[in-house]
Amino acid sequence: MKSVLITGITGQDGAYLAKFLLSKNYDVYGTYRRLSTPNFWRLGHLEILDKVKLIPADVYDTTSLLEALITSDATEVYNLAAQSFVGSSFDQPIYSSEIDGITPIKILEVIRQTNNDIRFYQASTSEMFGDNAPCPQDEDTVFLPSSPYAAAKLFAYHITRIYREAYGIFASNGILFNHESPIRGLEFVTRKISNSVARIKLGLQKYLCLGDLNAKRDWGYAPEYVEAMWKILQHNEPDDFVVASGETHSVIEFAEAAFNVVGLKSEGYVRTDDIYKRPNEVYLLQGNPSKIKKKISWQPKTKFTELVKLMVEADIHRWERYLKGELFHWDAFNYPYDIQVVKRKIRKDPKLFG
Repeated sequence: MKSVLITGITGQDGAYLAKFLLSKNYDVYGTYRRLSTPNFWRLGHLEILDKVKLIPADVYDTTSLLEALITSDATEVYNLAAQSFVGSSFDQPIYSSEIDGITPIKILEVIRQTNNDIRFYQASTSEMFGDNAPCPQDEDTVFLPSSPYAAAKLFAYHITRIYREAYGIFASNGILFNHESPIRGLEFVTRKISNSVARIKLGLQKYLCLGDLNAKRDWGYAPEYVEAMWKILQHNEPDDFVVASGETHSVIEFAEAAFNVVGLKSEGYVRTDDIYKRPNEVYLLQGNPSKIKKKISWQPKTKFTELVKLMVEADIHRWERYLKGELFHWDAFNYPYDIQVVKRKIRKDPKLFG
């Protein structure tokens, strides 16, 4: 039986990847951060919490990563641990840079010094292309990151390539475009939309408040994208691949499709607020998955409207269960809907900054 280590196993991608690899008869280990409130709801939701082996680990600490590799005796490592919310990277640029940029080199260095035969997957992102990139974007498109998150991920992308070329490590990048699901975090716009539409339909919420409505993304279905991750590491040689649907839709299109699912029109329900806008927005991302289709026979199956429908219906079902008093693995029931979030102001005191 093959053994695998997934950093960030409690996230959307980590949980789906763990379930997929269990179906492939892997012995699945995953690292997680010790928190005051455990965050295992996704693993519980997918009914695999008792099937994976969890390792508490601090990705800041190389020794902790080494112990995780030794404990798991992994032949494949999927680095999915990240501060993955782009907006937060502007609020926490140093933290985001360390987690998203430095952690991969720590893992690669441990692999280099202990077992060069381990195959390594780095979760890269379409955000590395930034704004004004030609469309669609492929593996040869020039990167121009527009956020601390994207800049950190670009460093990790190149470090992965460097370790592949310099040390012969089987290290590959998956440049994944946006991929969503019912277990996406509520801070992401797609799940915010599906959850809010469900609450509006059930009379629990009046409005859906968003940032830029015209930003366009290439949205796919997360369970299909984690299969692409696995296929990338099963390829006969390490390489970098764009993973995308090849289609693009705006935020307002996503919202309109979500309201259509519940028989409502978005007009009158959708509002905008600058608090949800990024300091430096990327307005258009669209991937070209030709290479991955040709080389490893992967392609997306779930269409945009299907994705929106399954997310909205899942959130409606969960809120209905919650209102009946049922207990189950979920995140939204304890989300603070009435809190006020304000933008930080940059201090320009000449005594502080000269």
